[in-house]
Amino acid sequence: MVRRAAAAVLAVAVCGWLSTLAPHDGPLRLTAAKSKAPGRSAEAPKPQPKPAPPPPDCTRVKCLALTFDDGPAESTGELLDILDSRKVRATFFLVGRNVAERPDLVRREHAAGHELADHGYTHADLGRASKKKIVSELTRTQDAIRNASGVTPGLLRPPYGSTSERLARVTRQMGMAQVLWTVDPFDWRHRDSDDIERRVVKQVKPGSIVLLHDIHRTTVRAVPGIVDKLAAKGYVFVTVTELFGGKLIPGKEYRELESGDGQGLP
Repeated sequence: MVRRAAAAVLAVAVCGWLSTLAPHDGPLRLTAAKSKAPGRSAEAPKPQPKPAPPPPDCTRVKCLALTFDDGPAESTGELLDILDSRKVRATFFLVGRNVAERPDLVRREHAAGHELADHGYTHADLGRASKKKIVSELTRTQDAIRNASGVTPGLLRPPYGSTSERLARVTRQMGMAQVLWTVDPFDWRHRDSDDIERRVVKQVKPGSIVLLHDIHRTTVRAVPGIVDKLAAKGYVFVTVTELFGGKLIPGKEYRELESGDGQGLP
């Protein structure tokens, strides 16, 4: 009898405890805690890249444009590291067949804010070429650059600086300005980094377009000294389009920003 009474008391106690957990109007439902499936947790929004600062007014400050021809090449990656470390943007005149071989470097140039431009598909002499040859060289390069980066260039540097009335007509029809240069250190001939640096620093002036070739490691390794010395002189590095305030006329040739336009005035 004692055991039966104890069991009855225990049963009453348990029922009373359960009644505090379950609703009074229905049976107790035991449910497992829901766990979030892997990968479904709410992710914090990714930070957006800061917008690029507005370009300087190159009619009032000492601007110059560094330009690099013939790439992309194996040494282009080293150049991009150098430019990135110094927050310098440049203009790359790309050979189409090299773009097709190294599209990753072209994408990297674009992502870093550099300007992409056309230098023909095979580095042919466009000043002596037929209209058919010119159109083929430029169109194939445009397509290669666009496929690699999504960008369609609006600038052409004719290989060897060789141009003609025919080339001017074709580039005008294709919406491309022709960009030549002010400063040429002959880095393709003088494979000496110190010599290249000296030549550029000595020849440059406000509004200059500097011709260099990123296919040569000796040129790439001259760039830190060029940038550091000219920055110390108060120069600001811009793309070719920024140098001219975004106003380049298709078909026209550009070599420098004329000092008569107020270049470098306070």
